[in-house]
Amino acid sequence: MKRFALVLAALLIAGPLPASATTKSYVADPQTKIHVMGEWAHPDDDTSIIGPCGVWHERYGVKCGVIMVTRGEGGGNAVGTELGPDLGLRRENEDRVAHYRSGTVDIFNLDRIDFFYNQSAPLTQYFWDEEETLRRVTRVIRQTQPEIYIGFTPTLAAGHGNHQQAGRLIWEGVLAAADPTRFPEQLRGPHALSTWQVKKVFSGGSTAGTGGTTSAANCTTGFTPSGLDTVAGVWTGYPSPYKWPAGNLQGQPPGTAKIWQQVADEGRAAYPTQSRVMFKGTSAPACPRFAMTQSFVPFQPNSSPAAGLDDAILFGATKPDPGGLPLGTLQYLTFSRFYNVAGEPFQATVHLRGKLTKGTVELTVPTGWTTDGPQHVQSGSKANVTFTVTPSTTATVDQNARIAARYTTAKASGYTDNVVRIVAAAEGRFQRWGNWKEYDEWLETVAPQANRLGRSQAIQSMGIGQSIDVPVVVHNWSAQPQSGAVTLDVPSNFTLDATSKPYTLQPGTDATVTFRLTNTDTELPAQQNVSIPIRTATGSETLTLSLVPTTVIPQAAITVDGKAAPGEYPGPTLDVNRIWQGASGCTGPADCGSTAKVSWSDDALYFFIHVNDDYQSYAVTPAECVGHWQADSVEILLDPRGTASQSLMDTANTFKLGIFPFSQTGKPCWSRDADNKQGPAPGVEVASTAQWVGSNETTVPHAYAGGGYDLEVKIPLALLPAAVDPARLGLNITPYDNDDTSAAGTTTLRHIDQSTRLGWSALGSVQSDPYRWGLATLPGYTPPADRPTVPGPPDVSSPNLNGALSPQTIAQSARNGVPISGRVPSTDLHIRYAGLRAKAVDIVTTSRGKGTARAFLTTGELGAIPVWTSSCAAPDGFTPCAVTDGGIPPWAPDMSGHLVAQATKQIGRGLQVWSIPLTPQQHQKLAKDGRLLISYETAADQVQAFDIRLSGRR
Repeated sequence: MKRFALVLAALLIAGPLPASATTKSYVADPQTKIHVMGEWAHPDDDTSIIGPCGVWHERYGVKCGVIMVTRGEGGGNAVGTELGPDLGLRRENEDRVAHYRSGTVDIFNLDRIDFFYNQSAPLTQYFWDEEETLRRVTRVIRQTQPEIYIGFTPTLAAGHGNHQQAGRLIWEGVLAAADPTRFPEQLRGPHALSTWQVKKVFSGGSTAGTGGTTSAANCTTGFTPSGLDTVAGVWTGYPSPYKWPAGNLQGQPPGTAKIWQQVADEGRAAYPTQSRVMFKGTSAPACPRFAMTQSFVPFQPNSSPAAGLDDAILFGATKPDPGGLPLGTLQYLTFSRFYNVAGEPFQATVHLRGKLTKGTVELTVPTGWTTDGPQHVQSGSKANVTFTVTPSTTATVDQNARIAARYTTAKASGYTDNVVRIVAAAEGRFQRWGNWKEYDEWLETVAPQANRLGRSQAIQSMGIGQSIDVPVVVHNWSAQPQSGAVTLDVPSNFTLDATSKPYTLQPGTDATVTFRLTNTDTELPAQQNVSIPIRTATGSETLTLSLVPTTVIPQAAITVDGKAAPGEYPGPTLDVNRIWQGASGCTGPADCGSTAKVSWSDDALYFFIHVNDDYQSYAVTPAECVGHWQADSVEILLDPRGTASQSLMDTANTFKLGIFPFSQTGKPCWSRDADNKQGPAPGVEVASTAQWVGSNETTVPHAYAGGGYDLEVKIPLALLPAAVDPARLGLNITPYDNDDTSAAGTTTLRHIDQSTRLGWSALGSVQSDPYRWGLATLPGYTPPADRPTVPGPPDVSSPNLNGALSPQTIAQSARNGVPISGRVPSTDLHIRYAGLRAKAVDIVTTSRGKGTARAFLTTGELGAIPVWTSSCAAPDGFTPCAVTDGGIPPWAPDMSGHLVAQATKQIGRGLQVWSIPLTPQQHQKLAKDGRLLISYETAADQVQAFDIRLSGRR
């Protein structure tokens, strides 16, 4: 206490320190610098780089990092009760555990909300605050200065809308970080950064090809890509520093090295909350490959032997290119336009930056194309060399073509390439709508280079027996007038108002021709997707049309009692037995045989659903009555206006109810999920005939009495986000069937997703795409006049974790200096003293302003807290020594014992003296290796982080 009093007296005299300022260009120090940055949306999206980063780190001194947009708080929890921010804290640790052995200890969580599975980048932008997220990405890039960027494709092929948007943030972040007009506030002031040019981008390219190996080093040697993307690979058969422990279940010699692929596979499994289980296999070497989609530096084409080396991805970025140009030389190729017509010229420009010496630049173009001869480059720091390129008059349409450029000096040369696309002179495309239209607009206005990945597909849906308009937009890409006709080729179960319609176009103009398409089916065909080619005089594309079921919902008087009494459900019986995912889990009609009937009465919908099921799954607790896909359940999906996909909001404009037919309470339970208002559904009534067998042990018979169960459900239409359109209600019913989910060697069922998924409309990802749901009409129903026809703003019931509440994030920020969440840094707060004594930790701070300080007292290694239990004598946290290993260590409420105490303090201007009380047991833990982690948030949302060692202080 005497020391504390002396320190306090000195601080009262000294006052706060002055702010520091600098005018130097920013250069990341070794603690902050990242060489290879990955970016993904959720923990476990990023596991593809575990093995490669381990090899690059150990063999070539490369440091990897990950930008993680969310912590996965919106998902279910297969092993615990944590949801929302508490789940985010646990999932952050799982991600760190997966990566830390590869030297990837910097995971930059952006604290964006993980709201629910969807397939909409625009919906993701809505929830993520698109501009603020990009601002944070840009700050992390500018501060860590990565050379190589890896992650998801930005295209709709990424599936999950969060994945799409994470892919877009790669392209947008690379552009923004190098642009002084984007977020210029980051480039000035006491924390001024500098613009930064990422050198290589791997997002959305194709790694398909032939050749190469998985059995030896330099595994991409001899590999020939089937596409035009340059592909780099790395062998994961190298030995890692991690050893097999004695008694390992795999029978590997104790003390021998695990190969990096083994480390990668063990890391890939380290997500128990996401239904992963401990990896108990033995890995064979692999050759993970990455396809480059943009480069600003010279590189080795796959035709070069050097491209097969395991460090080829680093050439021109962190290592000099074998061609001999100095590291730091920029060389890249741009075009006057990406879409070109056979026989019509365009311009190609080779950009050179760096220490340039006298030389020449020459283009290589496809056979039959022409261009200028070699052009000279003078010594200097910058050169832009432009060529005229003319495609062959017979160039194949709807295909990318590679153009390469080589810069040659007396002592060195550098290679680069890029692609253009040849399109029809008069190109007819189905008029895009919804997410497809929005994506094409993003390509045109934000990231034109991503056009090499392809524009959106032509997608539409319609109800069986109905008619829709099919608009086709014809564009003249050429310099000459174009005329001709658009023709649709339709299957036999469709008719058109005309088989072809004419167009006449001047250069650069559009015309829209519209066909009336009618489906003549009376029952839903086995194949719901049909292909309709659209042809012009010089080009074609194929429209994928999804046929969805239709029904009429009659009015009837109903009592919710679990029985379908005569007259209650006079409408047609719906077949909800089509499998759309997990077909291998269905053993036959006795296991997967489901039907449904629907009626309406007053202002409510009523459902009677019969499910055949031969095995009763895990029974949920009341706290687990979310994430219906992790146990036997039925989901009812309603789009009140039938337009949720058209409005770019997808299921955020719908009502979705997940119903568990039984639970550990002996009763059914239900909740809303992935819709306009997640959580409870007041007014819903459910009657279920399912009776829990009373145990989650497989030693007890788990057959349903009667071979299945019936559900009767009432849904008040007032719960829907908008008034029902009686002529177009989107509807689907999707049973989920989980069977024996016990882990190998155990007899306890798990709360884990191993479901067979069925439905009335059974198309891939149908749970997230309202346009793929069936359509219903409600004759005689009129919604209340005061009910809105436009859905209100969606409400996400589980918020995201604030990084200022994560001890792991705080410790990382204190170490590498990158502010928590990529937010604006502050230097307002100064920790003048922090000391451990028997009954408290004492803290003295001074501050220039007001804010909130959060203190966390921790012990032990916090960077990666084990997620599995093991019986090995010297467990490494990943290896089993018995088939029953792989249990889950307790996590809450103290991060598996690593969080000793915590406190929050409102900080005012000037001096603050505060203490965190301790019990004797807490003091004992901290005296050994205790740390004080403090996050500080100002009123303006600026942040600081501190990591202070406590052990040995009194």
